[in-house]
Amino acid sequence: MGEQVLLSRTKMRANFRLCNVSSCITELLEIRADEPNFHVLVIPGNPGVASLYKDFVESLYELLGGSVSVTAVGNISHSEKNWEHGRLFSLQEQIDHKIDFINQELQNIAVPILLVGHSIGAYISLEIFKQSPKKVMYCIGLYPFLALNMLSKKQSIIGKIAESSVVSVALSSIVGLLGLLPIWSLRLIVGQTLGKSWSPTAVEATCSRLAKYHTMRNILFMTMTEFKKLSETPDWEFMRENSRKIAFLFGIDDHWGPLQMFEEISKQAPEIGLSIEREGHSHAFCCTEAGSLWVAQHVARLIKNQTSKSTSSQ
Repeated sequence: MGEQVLLSRTKMRANFRLCNVSSCITELLEIRADEPNFHVLVIPGNPGVASLYKDFVESLYELLGGSVSVTAVGNISHSEKNWEHGRLFSLQEQIDHKIDFINQELQNIAVPILLVGHSIGAYISLEIFKQSPKKVMYCIGLYPFLALNMLSKKQSIIGKIAESSVVSVALSSIVGLLGLLPIWSLRLIVGQTLGKSWSPTAVEATCSRLAKYHTMRNILFMTMTEFKKLSETPDWEFMRENSRKIAFLFGIDDHWGPLQMFEEISKQAPEIGLSIEREGHSHAFCCTEAGSLWVAQHVARLIKNQTSKSTSSQ
């Protein structure tokens, strides 16, 4: 309780800005420390809306004592405006986009990078780690989506929707029409249906960014390419080779990151740090204030432990 009171009194507010990354307008949410010890890069899931992680970013910054810079990088065209004029971006293009962001925005920073990826963002973070092994100090996956769950009926349905261009266009059109409603009525609909327990931040992000035709089309197109790629076997060799620099947090009832994957990782790469969240938060932890704070506390503990190990080994 004392920690929550401290956070509420001293929390720094994250700044929103637009950044041009490889000719693509990118939404960023960030807090810059004056003299950071390292830079935490938050890679979102799908939808990849940076502003959904506002409560998480602000809590993590405070829990780490303001000694780090924290940046959440949005996916291309998961945005308020249709900057890319209807172009659709695959999983690989979103991975390349994050690598380009690091090369453009973080290449000259002197401190190491810590990756925190949520859902498919955990997979993207591992791919970034492969490309920049010397720059990345640690990689944390939250409720990770690393492989298709063949036992999940929900994933089967989502996959069929995403692979049908006709259904994707129809669903995106319905969502786009909802986005044309007056903002007060859209907030009411979102609050009463999707987000009864959601934070005001999550409701606002949903209304301003998710209720758009171009965003929904990109969400579904990215999903289609995710399902194709994640039908492959995870790169266990890479995980074993870098096991001391990787950690994953799983949920109890999460079809994206099922406990079968938890067990498989423990067999394939037993030195990876594995945890299970048992507090009742959902895969979409960032959509509630309680979930954002709890996960931020968990990530902060992992980072403090990792950085203390690195310091003691020097």
